[in-house]
Amino acid sequence: MTAVSAEALALALTDTGIDDVSVDDADRAAYSSDASLFRLVPRVIVFPHGEEDVAAALSVARRLGVPVASRGAGTSIAGNAIGTGIVLDFSRHMNAVLELDPVEQSAWVEAGCVHASLQARARAHGLRFGPDPSTHTRCTIGGMIGNNACGPRALGYGRTGENILALRVMLVDGTIVELDETDPRELFPRLHALIGEHLGVIRTHLGTFSRQVSGYGLEALLPENGFDVRRAFAGSEGTWGIVLAAKMRLVAEPAHTSAVVLGYPDMVAAARDAPLLRDFPVAACEGLDERMLDRVVAAKGAGAVPALPQGAGWLVVELTGDDADVLAGQAQRLIGESDSLDAAVVDAATAAEIWAIRADGAGLVSRTPDGRDAHAGWEDSAVPVEHLGDYLRDLMDLLDEHGLWGIPYGHFGDGCVHMRVDFPLEAPDGRAVLRRFLVAATELVAGYGGSVSGEHGDGRARSELLPLLYPPEVIALFRAVKELFDPRHLLGPGVIVDPDPLDAAIRLAEVPYRTRLPGELAMAYAGEAEGFVSAVHRCTGVGKCRADSAATGGVMCPSYQATRDERHSTRGRARVLQEMVSGDLLETRWDSPAVAEALDLCLSCKACASECPTGTDMAAYKAEVLHQSYRGRLRPLSHYALGFLPQLAAALTPVAGAVNRLARLPGVGAVGKRLAGIDERRSIPTFATTTFRRWWDDRAEVGAGSESGAEVGAGSESGAEVGAGSESGAEVGAGLGTARPGHLGEVVLFADSWSNHFAPRILAAAVAVLEHAGVRVRVVEQTVCCGLPLISTGQLDAAKTHLRQTIAALDATGQMPIVGVEPSCLATLKDDAQKLLADDAAERVGARVRTLAEHLLEIGAELPDLAGIEAVVQPHCHQSAVLGTAADKELLSRAGASAEFLGGCCGLAGNFGVEAGHYETSVAVAELALLPALRDSEPNRSRVVLADGYSCRTQIADLSDARGASLAELLAWGHGLGLAR
Repeated sequence: MTAVSAEALALALTDTGIDDVSVDDADRAAYSSDASLFRLVPRVIVFPHGEEDVAAALSVARRLGVPVASRGAGTSIAGNAIGTGIVLDFSRHMNAVLELDPVEQSAWVEAGCVHASLQARARAHGLRFGPDPSTHTRCTIGGMIGNNACGPRALGYGRTGENILALRVMLVDGTIVELDETDPRELFPRLHALIGEHLGVIRTHLGTFSRQVSGYGLEALLPENGFDVRRAFAGSEGTWGIVLAAKMRLVAEPAHTSAVVLGYPDMVAAARDAPLLRDFPVAACEGLDERMLDRVVAAKGAGAVPALPQGAGWLVVELTGDDADVLAGQAQRLIGESDSLDAAVVDAATAAEIWAIRADGAGLVSRTPDGRDAHAGWEDSAVPVEHLGDYLRDLMDLLDEHGLWGIPYGHFGDGCVHMRVDFPLEAPDGRAVLRRFLVAATELVAGYGGSVSGEHGDGRARSELLPLLYPPEVIALFRAVKELFDPRHLLGPGVIVDPDPLDAAIRLAEVPYRTRLPGELAMAYAGEAEGFVSAVHRCTGVGKCRADSAATGGVMCPSYQATRDERHSTRGRARVLQEMVSGDLLETRWDSPAVAEALDLCLSCKACASECPTGTDMAAYKAEVLHQSYRGRLRPLSHYALGFLPQLAAALTPVAGAVNRLARLPGVGAVGKRLAGIDERRSIPTFATTTFRRWWDDRAEVGAGSESGAEVGAGSESGAEVGAGSESGAEVGAGLGTARPGHLGEVVLFADSWSNHFAPRILAAAVAVLEHAGVRVRVVEQTVCCGLPLISTGQLDAAKTHLRQTIAALDATGQMPIVGVEPSCLATLKDDAQKLLADDAAERVGARVRTLAEHLLEIGAELPDLAGIEAVVQPHCHQSAVLGTAADKELLSRAGASAEFLGGCCGLAGNFGVEAGHYETSVAVAELALLPALRDSEPNRSRVVLADGYSCRTQIADLSDARGASLAELLAWGHGLGLAR
């Protein structure tokens, strides 16, 4: 590559009129890797708005001799979406479905169009795009064409290349060609002649079975295949030209589907049964290993995995057909003819759960049972399906011979095996171990007539291995074709032809030995024993954080959802942190400006820790970076004002009324917000003049009162007015009597700081609901704040102090459940306390934590009749990530309410949304789901907006005319216990 600086290259690009170019170090770090092992730092990233920008970028690349790599979502496991020159990211602007014709059953899409976006448009017409990789929620059609992607349903619909109707491609010289059904020989006469000279070689060695993706798909250019350049482009990995747009075939959704799960003693036995499927109408057949499911159970609990037939390995088979009865008969015949130990036909909901687990496979198998990393490298091999059982047996033996570990899974119906292997890349001889195994595994798969790549492409991971698969004349033909299209090797150099060594530019190799961050071995997060360097490398780049939360129903990653900027995704931030610890592109310092920029818009929503298949915990990493960066230094005022707000509220309680009046004076509030680093557009919280703790103590002293504890405050007549009063509620619980004996046990009510000082009526409502159910309520004296505001601002030493006191006080209460009303504080007790303290007391307390809904369901409490109530529910992101919302959904359903649970974060996220500089992002996140739902909901007296999180209710109040209520208030109202107005 020509020695041109990043700045000079960017200037050359902008001089051509391209206006979206980045040489920012954080961006370059974010784009330095994809989902592969490899790290190549680009000089610049270009975000083309259209064909003119692509042509201009290529003109600069030709003039300066700079390589070009095309990139969609960066989900390539083979390392073919990275490069050291110009990276063209098509996902930001060139991402539209241009035209969809339901009659012709086709769609024109731009290269950066996300698969799920096309699928959503097609589904509205009863159609679908057939191939669907596990990354379908974020991968792009251009990327699928580049790798000739398949996915589970390639059995039914074929590979991506077989579904291309037309391509619009820019060649390296800037020429745009349209490839359709027109005979392309006039466009590519030299290519046609070259293929004609090598027909025997191609027929003998290429296209021998359905999953032979390694090398170029030159079999599509054979005369009997119509010299189909469209199909040949699929799998060329961006080394022939740049796909601008494509016309893709759509197919009708099947009238009926049936999911059959076959259980086997092990994965080899499952693989041996795969050829049986040829005689059935199979759309998909996936192999699942018991150990993959164990990972799900360990991370999310036993309830996250549906009941499966007996076995330690399974085939999950999807059958399709036009007649439901015939299909049911086929399913039973499949079960009868299989050699399975056990089998079942599962319903659609169970099938969806299984497919979701399978979709997360690459992340789930990236950690060994004892916590070591398992890596890509040999994750995509394929053999003719009749050899799959023997190949898999020999492959597992080969792992044992090399002292390695891996879990096989994948597209067993097609003979394709996915696997992550625990190559010791951090060890001094790690690369040598990797090379020895990959060479031996290639010789093994070649012996079975197989391929090192079954769908992901060769990239940097496997291109060097191609001479072990193909004879020299095939390798020479690949080179000759490449040079017809790209004689200077500017497009994706180092891939397929003249490959880079498979053990070069590995992101992980030797990093922990080369670099030690100050304080890295003494992390504040005691539970992260692996250390910060290893922790941030946990991200393997599968890119689930880029998936549209509206499509997935998840929360991750709110800032990326709002900005669509890679560096504001969980993966992008992880890449920046990885560069920080490597010390190459970024300085090895905790207070690196690029790191601060990348982490600034992280909402600390915790979603990545549970939704990312690899468990990347960016909220913890951000807190650690802030903690280390400001150790012994003055912090921003917002850290003190917001981090210690609970303590400030406690100190101001005696004069709360005066403080509230002062804050409402013209100009005073604005000055206060400015001094505290709070955005002036945010409201100042109203301090409770009577805290819950004060009310609770007074109630205990007064003694007698209402037998049922009926009046939390003045009642309202409809769900529309639930929670219509101020958050603080002067009438915390007027008339609420002393606790009556509990015939359904006893609980500790955790009086969190937010509810205690700013929404005491919600705690009082919880008391009323629990006592109405026959539960005796205890409130621990002297309970301090859980420390969440301190954690989110990185003040971890102070947070630990608070947590230890709180955990000790709660631990001393015995074994009774701990129930709370503020999800973020409960999540802190259940998650952060164990990570920060890593002791038995934190573990004991965490195991006792319950949401109000969970406890009411556990004890079988009588629920109010909420029939007719229409609830729009905004779950707190920490509840979604740590506690889950299943109990809330079940409780509302049992009570008869109609509830719409919104996906995504509200955008406030504790202190994030109130800090100066975050307002626009906070509102943009709210616009993803929350605000549209509030606008779309017709106002009526039966509608209630439920939001248990104080920050969620604040966001609702700040940005809309609605008012949020808690579940405790709704239940109290439903029981006729009344509410503060």
